[in-house]
Amino acid sequence: MNIDQVKRVYLLGIGGIGMSGLARYFHQLGCAVYGYDRTETELTAALVEEGMSIIYTDDVDRIPSDFVHPATENLIIFTPAVPKDLKIKQWFEQRGFDLFKRSEVLGLLSANRFTIGVAGTHGKTTTSTMIAHILKDSGYDCSAFLGGISSNYNTNVLFGENNVIVVEADEYDRSFLTLHPNIAVITSADADHLDIYGDRSHLIRSFELYLDRVVEGGKRIVKLGLPFVGDISYSREQAEAKAYARNIEIIDGDFYFDYVNGEMCIKGIKLGLPGLHNVENAVAAVTVAFLLGIDQEKVVVALANFKGVKRRFEYIVKSESHIYIDDYAHHPEELRAFLSSIKKLYPNKKLTVVFQPHLFSRTRDFVDGFAEVLAMADELLLMEIYPARELPIEGVDSQWLLDQVALENKRLVTPQEVLNIIEEEKPELVVTMGAGDIDRLVQPIKRILENNK
Repeated sequence: MNIDQVKRVYLLGIGGIGMSGLARYFHQLGCAVYGYDRTETELTAALVEEGMSIIYTDDVDRIPSDFVHPATENLIIFTPAVPKDLKIKQWFEQRGFDLFKRSEVLGLLSANRFTIGVAGTHGKTTTSTMIAHILKDSGYDCSAFLGGISSNYNTNVLFGENNVIVVEADEYDRSFLTLHPNIAVITSADADHLDIYGDRSHLIRSFELYLDRVVEGGKRIVKLGLPFVGDISYSREQAEAKAYARNIEIIDGDFYFDYVNGEMCIKGIKLGLPGLHNVENAVAAVTVAFLLGIDQEKVVVALANFKGVKRRFEYIVKSESHIYIDDYAHHPEELRAFLSSIKKLYPNKKLTVVFQPHLFSRTRDFVDGFAEVLAMADELLLMEIYPARELPIEGVDSQWLLDQVALENKRLVTPQEVLNIIEEEKPELVVTMGAGDIDRLVQPIKRILENNK
C-alpha cells in the first residue's frame, strides 16, 4: 500500500477516537472519507459536519460505487472492535480488498517520518498530547495522532508542515508493533488487556518488542522501575532517574515543580493540568522536548498553557459550591493516581465517586485492586459493568465488586439514580470515572450542579 496514492478511504468503526483521527487526517489530505459505525455520537456528528459521509446501519447497498473493485486509490481501515460478522466488512473481504488495521496505517505513516511514539498501559494519551502541544506551541511543529480530544485544539489529530509525527502507541492487540519510532516513550506497564495477553509476562514482552523497533540512533525514554532497558529513565521524584521532578507544590490549585536532569535544572515550572501523575507525564514530555533541542523557556510557556485532554482530569464544574471532575480512568492504578491527586487537592471535602467498570474480564482480573482503590471514596456510587466487546462472565458483576469494597457509604446505581442522588445531595466534590458510556452523564450532572449554586 502506497499511502500517498490514496484518494478514497472507508473506515469501519469510524467513531472510535483513534479511527476518527485517521478519518480527519485523510480528509485534510483531500481524500473522500466514508465510514460506518454502530451509533451516532457527538464525535461522528462532528465528522459529518466536517464533510465526511457516515452510515449507522450495516447495509452493503449503501457502500459508495467507487468501492466496487479494489484499487490502489482505495483504502479500507477497520478497528478490531467491529464484529467479525459485520456485513460491510465481509463484503469488502469477499471482493478481494486488503483491509488494514488502524495500527497498520500508522505504521505505514511512521515508516518515512520522524516518529515520536508514546506507549503505556496508562498515561500515554496525556503524555503524547502534552508532547504534541509543546512541539506546536514552541513553533517546532508536528502532526499528531492522539487517543483523546486535546482541549487546546479541540481535536484528536494535528497537522504540521514538517516531517515529525507524534503517535499514541497502543499496546492493545499489539498494535504498536507496526510503528518505527525515532523516540519511544513508555509511561507504564501494569497488567492489563489480559484477555489478549493472558498474563503480564507476555505484555512485558510486547513492550520489549516495541522498544526493539526504535530505529538506529533513536532514543528510548522509560519510566524508572519498569522492567525495560532504556536510554533515559524518568520519574516523578526519584533522583536515581536521569530525569525527574522535585519540589512539587500545589499553589492555589495549580501544580508546580522543578525539572532536573544531568545537564540542567528548571525551577518553578507551572503545569496547566492538575495531578501528581501528570507531573510525571510532564517529566517525560520535557525530556522529549530537550532531545529535540527546543528552547527551555518555550517548553515552560507551553506547559503552563497546556489544558489537557477531554476526560482526563477534566474540570466540568469549578465553583465555590461545587467541584466536579470527569476522568477516563478504568484500571486500578489509573484510579489510584487520579483519586490520590483529588484528595491531595481537596483534603477537607467529602469525595463522592461515581464509577462505571469497563469489561467483565478486567473487573474479574483486578477486582482486589478496584475494591482497594474505590474505598478511598467517602461515598461510592457504582454503576453496572460496561461490556464493550465482551459477553457476560458468570459471577462477575458490579454487585460482586461492591461487596468487596470496604466502605459503608456505597450503593449500586443506575444512570438515572446517579442523577437523582446528585440532585438530592448536591455534593461539594464529585468525580465520574470510567471508559464506557458514563460520559453521557457529564452534561446532566453539570446542569444539576450549576443550577444548585
